[in-house]
Amino acid sequence: MDQVTDTDLSDRNAASRFERLYRFHGGLVLPGHHEISTSLPIKDAGVPPLLVIPLLQHIGETAEYLVKEGDYVHKGQMIAAPRGNVSAPVHASSSGTVIKLEERPFPHPSGFSFPSVVIETDGRDEWAEHAHTLPDYRQLSRVRLLDHIRAAGIVGLGGAGFPTQVKLSKGPGDRIDLLVINGVECEPYISCDNMLLQERSREVLEGVRILQHILQPRDCVIAIEADMQAAEAALRAAVTGMADTGIKVVCVPERYPSGGERQLIKVLTGREVPSQSFPSDIGIICQNVGTTAAVYRAVVENRPLVSRIVTVTGAGVKQPRNLEILIGTPFSYAVEACGGYSDDIDRLLMGGPMMGFAVSTDEIPVIKATNCILAVTREEMPPPVAALPCIRCGKCTEVCPADLLPQQLYWYAHSGNLDAAQDYSLFDCIECGCCAYVCPSHIPLVQYYRHAKTEIWNAEKQKKASDRARERHLSRQARLEHIKRERAERLARKKRAVSGKDGAREAAKKAAIQAALERVRKKKESEGISQKNVDNLSAEQAEKIREVDRRRQHKHSPGEH
Repeated sequence: MDQVTDTDLSDRNAASRFERLYRFHGGLVLPGHHEISTSLPIKDAGVPPLLVIPLLQHIGETAEYLVKEGDYVHKGQMIAAPRGNVSAPVHASSSGTVIKLEERPFPHPSGFSFPSVVIETDGRDEWAEHAHTLPDYRQLSRVRLLDHIRAAGIVGLGGAGFPTQVKLSKGPGDRIDLLVINGVECEPYISCDNMLLQERSREVLEGVRILQHILQPRDCVIAIEADMQAAEAALRAAVTGMADTGIKVVCVPERYPSGGERQLIKVLTGREVPSQSFPSDIGIICQNVGTTAAVYRAVVENRPLVSRIVTVTGAGVKQPRNLEILIGTPFSYAVEACGGYSDDIDRLLMGGPMMGFAVSTDEIPVIKATNCILAVTREEMPPPVAALPCIRCGKCTEVCPADLLPQQLYWYAHSGNLDAAQDYSLFDCIECGCCAYVCPSHIPLVQYYRHAKTEIWNAEKQKKASDRARERHLSRQARLEHIKRERAERLARKKRAVSGKDGAREAAKKAAIQAALERVRKKKESEGISQKNVDNLSAEQAEKIREVDRRRQHKHSPGEH
């Protein structure tokens, strides 16, 4: 296909105040290979006999099971609830019976398994009954629309999988100046957004209207690549047929990775998103065209996200094309819907040749972030060769679209100096693969960056877990000390109370005895009791009795106490 010149773009964007386009640092002009999969219309892949639906298909917290083994579920029924704000629910993609709740292989570079719901479909594909249907969205508040989008399980379909309602949320005083709808294909071979715009541009535009209602932006732009002429024609026709949309269609140059969020913002506005910041911090929000169409289906048709368009392409597939595929469909079923593998298939990747990763089995499921299944032959994509030492040529720095120093990041990641890697803005790397593509030493640079990021994330998780454990320990120690003090205070109070009662009781007892003796004495005195059996006493005995009487009289005489 002929290269589109800047003059051509200026003519096509003349009606827009975004006529002037800018250029981001680095990037590559790559063969598109889009024509391989755009010659046929989008095809419904159908219902596979088995669906494997992971609970984590988004950035954030894993969803929580809502079903158990043996449950019958309908299409669109929520089977896992979001946990926390940055999370998303998961829905059954078709009707059938839940036969397993277990960890299953997951499409991820790590090859890890994740908790999943395994559904044996019944072929009826029956939708769940919806409790209510939304009225006209233009009569609804922003909060209610965001809640509905969250309940529909919508996440970014451009590949990142960030929960859409979180991205659309902004503070009461935040101003969004520009809404960018990203229709720029992120890398070679992938054409799902292109075909969506060609065949369902009306859905996309209706979704844009909903986002405009939520965000109230000053400007709204749908950005597409210059070589997407059919999509451009469909979009412009649809925009013309809708009254007062305020939507502008802008064509951007074919330079990878123009589909990156930060790079596209740079191209359209000349502005750069600061490091460790979000586009919304500078008044801009980007949404993928597929996400926008999903918002339309959720708000207008009351349908949760249970399917997406996936490009199944490469020389390893007999009939490359785009499919509408149910979430949870095995890769193998999708390839069979495209005629099966060719005889010289070598590798299977999820994603494109630049940012995608090889998978070890075709039984892993399509998830919300799956935009491409790429089956390649050895001739089409030769296997990686052994890496050689870095020669410090600097080519990686020249092509880095994030304007980083890939060579330095490589040295720090390779040596395990993760603090230095972070100091060199490791997390601003978008893992586009431009550096590895031009490296004459064939060093798999992106793999080192991914590994370093994973190590840092794991260290942060361990630190958080350690901090929580320490806080729990300190809290427990404080609680035990508090209990011990309270117990000691209660015991002391009890002892004091008991001691006071015993002293008073003893004093009362002594007083009672003394009072009794005094009463006896007074009674004897008052009654004049005389001595008995004192007759016929000897003189000595009589003297002793008299002595006792004298002592008694002396003891009780007044003034002696």
